[in-house]
Amino acid sequence: MRQIVIPRHGGPDVLETRESPDPSPGPGEVRVCVEAVGVNFADILARMGVYPGAPPLPSVVGFEAAGRIDAVGDGVSRDRIGLPVIALTGSGAYTDVLCLPESQVFARPDGMSAEHGAAAPVAYLTAYVALCVMGSLNPGERVLVHNTGGGVGLAALDICLLRGATVYGTASSWKHDALRELGAAACIDYRSADVAREIGRLTGGEGVHVVLDPLGGASWKTSYRCLCPTGRLVIFGMSRGTPGKTGGRIGMLKALLRVPWLTLNPMRLLGDSRAVVGVNLQQLRGRPDDARRWMGELLGWYEAGRLRPRVDRVFPFERAAEAHHYIQDRRNFGKVLLVP
Repeated sequence: MRQIVIPRHGGPDVLETRESPDPSPGPGEVRVCVEAVGVNFADILARMGVYPGAPPLPSVVGFEAAGRIDAVGDGVSRDRIGLPVIALTGSGAYTDVLCLPESQVFARPDGMSAEHGAAAPVAYLTAYVALCVMGSLNPGERVLVHNTGGGVGLAALDICLLRGATVYGTASSWKHDALRELGAAACIDYRSADVAREIGRLTGGEGVHVVLDPLGGASWKTSYRCLCPTGRLVIFGMSRGTPGKTGGRIGMLKALLRVPWLTLNPMRLLGDSRAVVGVNLQQLRGRPDDARRWMGELLGWYEAGRLRPRVDRVFPFERAAEAHHYIQDRRNFGKVLLVP
């Protein structure tokens, strides 16, 4: 098998492609011949050495893949062989052959390509848990989605529209027209505008009911200011803690120092009648029944034509470093994939 390996922490160019013997599935496992792999910002953080819980070096990262089952272990029906599937791996997806428990694979709906299969699970599960589980999104509510042009942002836009919510998005200005065409009510250029002031103007001073914020640091204070009473700030990352590409903990430490701890304290939340909640998909590994139920609902929406994963670029394994550069340069509108 071929794998993309992180031999040491650093910039995108540390990534290496290595060959090793194909694995065999153990009891209760399936082996997937991988056709496409989703690239997530968590992979980049792991490469930089600042992702909690990343596997020890040298490591193979990657949370999602799509392909076909080509072998099964004891206890798994041989009828599964040949089935096109989506895999939620937890780690290790940057490979062309993947063994994992049967419980971590989902049958791909008829008509779903491997590219859509690899682009959907992490982005849509994150958005679903953030909005529908932790964010308690209701029809008619207003939502601010930061980084709306990324994979999770576009998934959140889909789910908000499906739930009858109004979406305001932050993104680079070149993405605004496309986001409005997809259904965003308004877009804000986070680099040049005062986001809280713009949200106040757009909502007549009322604010929004939910904010999705993967940015971290001082952004959480801005996001909190955008909430109306009973509003929910959902945090699921700290991308502003990694201003460069080579890693190191100094940037993350600076971002932590900018976290508005006084604003987010329990007494302030009580007085303002607001909530701050976190989402980490890694915790779903301990909730497999919930993950399967939520994923089943998302795949049902896909089959009904109500979700539309957007793939921006596809890179071969040999150009994995270029894929990481592409994301860190903020050039993507939608998901970036790797293919063997």
